[in-house]
Amino acid sequence: MSWIFLLFAGLLEIVWAVAMKQSAGFTRFWPTAIMGVSMIGSFGLLALAMRTLPLGTAYVIWTGIGAVGAFMVGIMFLGEAITPFRILAAVLIVSGLVVMKMS
Repeated sequence: MSWIFLLFAGLLEIVWAVAMKQSAGFTRFWPTAIMGVSMIGSFGLLALAMRTLPLGTAYVIWTGIGAVGAFMVGIMFLGEAITPFRILAAVLIVSGLVVMKMS
């Protein structure tokens, strides 16, 4: 169950990162509200996952899901650049997640 909590915590991290971008420096109410709610949910689920998962593993997986997910949302929906180095960085993050899970 902890891995499911961690997965959803990571997905909510993507939501709050995108909402933060859309809030325009916290000047738009709804994106700011979505960011706050999803941030609380993400941290809460991360805390539940950490009841049984090691700190290092849980934190690395959580931030990795958020980082790669936000990267993908930025490219697919926000028109951010796709460059070889950015793709390499994302591949290295995912590789690190796989190695962390296997260890």
